[in-house]
Order: sequence, then C-alpha cells, then structure tokens
Amino acid sequence: MAFKSLFSLFSSDLAIDLGTANTLVYAKGRGIVVSEPSIVAINKV
Repeated sequence: MAFKSLFSLFSSDLAIDLGTANTLVYAKGRGIVVSEPSIVAINKV
C-alpha cells in the first residue's frame, strides 16, 4: 500500500502525454516541465 499512497501524491498534480513525436510531462501550476522526443527500442535476438 505504500506505492498507492506515494502515487496519490502525484496523480492529481502530473499529466503525461506519450505522443507520437514528443513525450510531455505537465505539472499543475508549472505547465510543461518535460518535452522530450519519444523513443521506441526493439531488441531482436
């Protein structure tokens, strides 16, 4: 249950957009705090 209480601290304050070109993290009261290119890696063995 520690994870649930920790997650509840952030759930109403952060939004994550996993877009096709960029991943955005929005913080309530601060706006967009992270805007980075989205990357997909495939390991073919």
